[in-house]
Amino acid sequence: MASNLAAGFTCHANGESTPGRGSSSGRSRRHRSESESDVGPTDKSLARLCSRDEEERAAALEELSRGVLVCLELDRPGSAQLSKQTLLHLLRLSRSCPLQEVRGRATELLRTAQEQGVEVPRALASGPSSFIPAKEILKQGLDQDILIESFLSLGRVDHITMVMALHPAYLSCFLRTQHALLEMDGPLPRHWRHYIAVMAAARHQCSYQVQQHSAGFLEAGGEESWLSGLEHAPTKLRSLQTLNKLLAHRPWLITQQHIQELVCPGAEPRWSFAELIHAVVLMAHAHSLCSFVWGCSLNPEPDHIGGYTFQLPSPSHLPRCPHSPHSPAHEDGRQELVDGVMEVEVLMQRMVELQQQEEECTQEEMVTRFERERSESIPTAVVRGAPPDLVLRLVEEPEFRYEDFAPKGEQSPPTMRAQDYSWEDHGFSLVNRLLPDMGQLLDEKFQVVSNLTYNRMAMHEGVDTHTLRKALWNYIHCLYGIRYDDYDYGSVNVLLERSLKVFVKTMACHPEQTTAHIYHAFWRHFRHSEKVHANLIVMEARLQAALLYTLRAITHYMR
Repeated sequence: MASNLAAGFTCHANGESTPGRGSSSGRSRRHRSESESDVGPTDKSLARLCSRDEEERAAALEELSRGVLVCLELDRPGSAQLSKQTLLHLLRLSRSCPLQEVRGRATELLRTAQEQGVEVPRALASGPSSFIPAKEILKQGLDQDILIESFLSLGRVDHITMVMALHPAYLSCFLRTQHALLEMDGPLPRHWRHYIAVMAAARHQCSYQVQQHSAGFLEAGGEESWLSGLEHAPTKLRSLQTLNKLLAHRPWLITQQHIQELVCPGAEPRWSFAELIHAVVLMAHAHSLCSFVWGCSLNPEPDHIGGYTFQLPSPSHLPRCPHSPHSPAHEDGRQELVDGVMEVEVLMQRMVELQQQEEECTQEEMVTRFERERSESIPTAVVRGAPPDLVLRLVEEPEFRYEDFAPKGEQSPPTMRAQDYSWEDHGFSLVNRLLPDMGQLLDEKFQVVSNLTYNRMAMHEGVDTHTLRKALWNYIHCLYGIRYDDYDYGSVNVLLERSLKVFVKTMACHPEQTTAHIYHAFWRHFRHSEKVHANLIVMEARLQAALLYTLRAITHYMR
């Protein structure tokens, strides 16, 4: 997501430490008093930190340093001091900027400020994810080409980008698609796009995305009051709420009637088809990204609420001593290692057997196996605390949640046969016609994640993982009631052990229930990058499934 690097870099008069409010253009205002000196980092110098010209970046860095140091030296009554927002931006740059000279200077400026008696913030998390060690995510270093390009283009490198950088080919497609959705020319105003993403992320209690898109909304000129509750947003945006909740939790219930209520000539306010497609893709994108955020347990950004503190660390936050090699925990870990190796070997053998299998099933047996997978009981619900207020006030009907496509003992909706309505034959052309180039961008992303492979699995090299990747994709579509007539769903049961199914279903259907236990329980001997790969497959398969139901309803209405 594009971010205005300069927003909030100000000095405040008389030692005020509250961040400046954004103006209608999204740029921060500088609080002044009659006696305040006109000093400190400027919007221009900070925006220039993203320049592709090294000399201009160096000049901007010097200007930033001078501005901060001047603020620190002015301690007379009525003088300027560093704002909280400036300190938080410096913290973010010191933690995640891929340009070493910028990262190092931001760290140095924070240290200088602290030495001058300024309370400086510190990040609460050691890395982007609470599931994945920071050294695993950043083992290639922050100075990867794709991270540098992200910073120069978008103004920041967030935790989503850092974790996805484990798979650079996918990240490139993701960033192009997200940039087109949020920033490029399109039927919806830029601040509306971010607000729609906020509404969508709130459905899954994803405060990470809510904060990111709230910032983007304000930078794009959005009214701050809209973020205090849906009732303050325009009626036209609020009219998306029914579609938003169905897309997030039960997309198979979306019908042409829902589309008619938004686009028919008598609708008030009325959505054009182009506007509606843009909004639908935005909502589905944000919903599926919630699966990734929760599935990788991404920590808040250093400059977000919950991502920093101005307090010194307490002894309880210090690293604990490692277990004794003779402790029960060590013995359990050794047994778990053995079990994990066995799981890999069993999975390898099953994949080989499936690839060599020549038996053909009847169509009736294929349907039976699909129904068996679809109706299998996979317990996933975990009770979480109430979502933070910044999320709850942006959700209508928070009690409306995911329910199984085919609950036992109940009449289920008709299965969607992929042969009757598919992305390749139907959805792609509809999106591309109404929102030019977006169909192509989405299709490229689907193709990349489906074909992404490094020909390895855990400790094995030279492995064809196609059957495993296809089983994951088709299992997610199965959970959403989508069936492929030519696929044997018996393969899903063979390749996806129960702990993996629990993780996949939780991520795909109610990601806010994901826990560390669920993440660590599956593929215990696999690399974290391989689990992130699985997360990407879940995210994209879920996105495509939700889009298919909505696009089918639009197609039926347009006939």
